[in-house]
Parts: sequence; C-alpha cells; structure tokens
Amino acid sequence: MADRLRPDLVTLDLTLPDIDGIEVCRQLRARTSAYLIMLTGRDEETDRLTGLEVGADDYMIKPFSPRELRARVGAMFRRPRLADPDEPGELAPLRSGDLVLDRERREVTLGGVPLSLTRTEFDILAMIMSRPGRVWERETLGRQIWQTDWLGDAHVLDVHIANLRRKLGDRAKGGGRWVRTVRGVGYSFEGPRES
Repeated sequence: MADRLRPDLVTLDLTLPDIDGIEVCRQLRARTSAYLIMLTGRDEETDRLTGLEVGADDYMIKPFSPRELRARVGAMFRRPRLADPDEPGELAPLRSGDLVLDRERREVTLGGVPLSLTRTEFDILAMIMSRPGRVWERETLGRQIWQTDWLGDAHVLDVHIANLRRKLGDRAKGGGRWVRTVRGVGYSFEGPRES
C-alpha cells in the first residue's frame, strides 16, 4: 500500500494484530521517506526509544489529544525539506572528508557507501554540516528541525543525534569523529577527527 499510495505521513500503532508495529516501521522506512508518527499505549521508555531508533520521526502515547497530533503533523510539514532552489549554490553537496551530504537528492554517503538516514536524521546532519564548528543549542536546533517552538519530549532530539552518530560510526559518547556534544549547550559538527 505504501508503494502504491506514496504517503507523505504515516501514523502507526505499535500494537497491531498480525505484525509488530516496530517491524512495520522498519519496512516502511526501507520503502518510503514519509514522516512516521508512532502511536503507542506502552509508556515504557525503551518502547519509545526503539520506535525512534528504527526510523520513527515522533511518537505519542495513548490516550492522546487529536489536537496535539494535528499540531505535531503541522510542525512536521513545516520542516524545510530542500533548500530554496532560487538561491545560487544553495543545493551544492556538503562535504567533510569522506562524508558527502547531497541536499538535492537527500542522500548521504560515507566513504562512498550510502547511509540510510531518517528524514529527521538527514535534516539534523544537513543543519549542523552547513556551519561546521558552530555550536547549536539544543533548543535552536530543535526549533529549526521541527519548525516550531514546541519540542515535545527533550529526549527526542538526543535519540536522533545518537542514531545519527551510530550510523556515522561515531563511538565516543561525548562526540566521535563527526558530532561533538557541548555539555549543557548542544551539538556541533566537527568533521573527521581521529577516534
């Protein structure tokens, strides 16, 4: 159905009758770049983190307010997907060592190997790569990525950063070769460094 309908957004319940919602999320992420909001009656942190790790962009715990769901969907659709094509050079790929981020194609390669990033992970990487060395406050980074003043759970950004680091091969907790944590402030893109 996702192949046929090519959705822009999917709301997905974790508890499904025939297949686990986590597995559905994995399969959807492999087939589509649609935004994914997970809905769950499970209030365990590990369940929510697992959903984010397999590719969900956001999650909501049931029971939830339809108005809040609508607000979150609206915030997702306000996110910038591509840079403005009218600005000269705006869509040029971003490069740092053997890491290349192609904003026009929404593709990232590391050492020539494509990385499978979620929309949110891609947007975070594009933002921090656009200004290497700049320290992005968590609140500023969240507002830019989600295009809203409301960030929801503060750990959502941290989970996306952790997933991004894992996919980039960063092993150090405070920052590896690419993404550095500035304690009490936020994150910065440092480019390749020795691990």
